[in-house]
Amino acid sequence: MSDTPETAVPFSPIRWEDDHLRLLDQTRLPDTEAWLACVEPEQVADAIRRLAVRGAPAIGVAAGYGLVLGLRTAREGQDLAARFTEVSELLRTTRPTAVNLQWALERGREVFERSAGGGREEATRALLTWADALHAEDIRVNRKMGEHGASLFAPGSRVLTHCNAGALATAGYGTALGVIQSAWAGGKVGMVWVDETRPLLQGARLTAWELKQLGIPFRLVTDSSAGPLMARGMVDRIVVGADRIAANGDTANKIGTYTVAVLAHRHGVPFYIAAPLSTIDRATPDGTAIPIEERQAGEVTDVFGRRIAPEGTEALNYAFDVTPNDLITAIITETGVLKPPYTESIAAAFARQS
Repeated sequence: MSDTPETAVPFSPIRWEDDHLRLLDQTRLPDTEAWLACVEPEQVADAIRRLAVRGAPAIGVAAGYGLVLGLRTAREGQDLAARFTEVSELLRTTRPTAVNLQWALERGREVFERSAGGGREEATRALLTWADALHAEDIRVNRKMGEHGASLFAPGSRVLTHCNAGALATAGYGTALGVIQSAWAGGKVGMVWVDETRPLLQGARLTAWELKQLGIPFRLVTDSSAGPLMARGMVDRIVVGADRIAANGDTANKIGTYTVAVLAHRHGVPFYIAAPLSTIDRATPDGTAIPIEERQAGEVTDVFGRRIAPEGTEALNYAFDVTPNDLITAIITETGVLKPPYTESIAAAFARQS
């Protein structure tokens, strides 16, 4: 999967082949590289819901292809607008926090409304062309983020990351891991500390798998090791991804990110968010308005199907937390590195994009 040269085609967990969507089943990594064949939108929704495909940008791209499958499988004579709405709502309800999902569905609707007059075949073809472009654009955006983010690193930096924000969480190349990969290519990364990321161990299972494939040196640590590592002066930079960024820069990411940010602030370690502008939700004023997904208790009481807590134990399982903007050193986007005050720098970034 190595793609250090800028001309290489990056690994992607999402593929459109012939008339169906193939998704790398991330629930089976690192032991098994199995691909799901999705021919109906319900299969895409199930893959998103159970984290077979995960990461805000990847969810958005997968949902785009899910819309294509929705029209392809419309019944003869079925009202296309009703079918599109049905499929869009099915996909929209799978993960409430990742704003890229809603962002992609809204843009897919714009494509559908422009092409629906030509019938099912024309609308399906237009949506597939758009989904392919969305896939390619995400990879381009991630590479740009990597370039901007690498400029923030010094040679030999020891970097800590939380959860997985690599190629697996995107259409390819990655956000936080894309930054790390670009910095590594420039000789600026000496070591990556990988938080295991309880309860589903995305760091241990996925980030470690990606870094091993890329040949970037790393060591896996328990989530609770982040503080001692910083206290001992063993962390120079922290870079993580995001699932939703509010208009004021407050950021929702995998549970445990807020803890890392507080520790970084205590120890004076730069804490960076890497995310595309599509992850910034300007309709959400601040972090208190970000919906936080609560997942099933069994993800905490059980580990891969084996119960580790006493029978009958109740658990609270928030999938995400919110890091306030005053704990964030900078937000790395495809348009550049945004600095505080974020209300102003975010508005300026969207102005440049338009």
